[in-house]
Amino acid sequence: MSLRNRRAASLPAKLSRSWLLVNASKPETYASALASEADSVIFDMEAAVPDAQKAAARDAVVEALNSGMTAWVRVNGIETDFWADDLAALSKTKGLRGVMLAMTEKPEQVTYTAMRLQAGTPVLALIESAIGIENATAIASAPGTFRLAFGTNDFRKDTGVSEDPMALAYARGKLVVASRVGQLPGAIDGPAAAAAASPDVLAGCKVTASMGMTGKLSLSTGQVEDINQGLSPSTDELSWAHELLEAHAAGAAVGDGSYLPRLARAQKIADLADSYGLWNA
Repeated sequence: MSLRNRRAASLPAKLSRSWLLVNASKPETYASALASEADSVIFDMEAAVPDAQKAAARDAVVEALNSGMTAWVRVNGIETDFWADDLAALSKTKGLRGVMLAMTEKPEQVTYTAMRLQAGTPVLALIESAIGIENATAIASAPGTFRLAFGTNDFRKDTGVSEDPMALAYARGKLVVASRVGQLPGAIDGPAAAAAASPDVLAGCKVTASMGMTGKLSLSTGQVEDINQGLSPSTDELSWAHELLEAHAAGAAVGDGSYLPRLARAQKIADLADSYGLWNA
């Protein structure tokens, strides 16, 4: 029987707000992560695992996914010695929801990854370098790409930019526009520091949402509820949408050219509220 949080398990991954990364070399943490409020859980076989422990971590993930657990898995980059073995092992598992491809820089890397998995397995392209950002539109349009995610820490290391939102605005904006061009769900932002307190996580989510991104990676189970809150429609937005939709249903007249766009936004907020269980909260 699956250990996954039922609410999260029923939410389509295209709407996932919180993406919790779990160290794949620590299988004792899998169950608590899956039972958490994280919309999506990713067993991380890449950055969290030293090379000497890669094989053992991979075996632990395969065993978990064949024993009732369901999760996404971050696999090692295509340029590494581990990529092919990761995909060969995961392609036979029962509970794989999709893979996150580390260090994605070219569209064909996503396609080659998808081709080694069971047909239809989604690939989340993690973009972590200047080359990846500049190729984001092509990556978003590649066969197999499901969503784009931003690896902020490695991007900063690659480019030397600071963590200031202004310094990262171009890269975030590029992922948002590329996602729209590729007709993908919203882009996923990088994580807060693992030890970040609630006010800092919520402040980060405000930046994420203001840039048009709709998901956020997390390094801590304790942050996922703040991410879910920070990337959901606010109380004010819900009230506005409710009032507009009620007025429209009652026969409100179209006042000006902004009416139909506002109506569409209200409906989108209502749909998200339904998906996240907020509409009648």
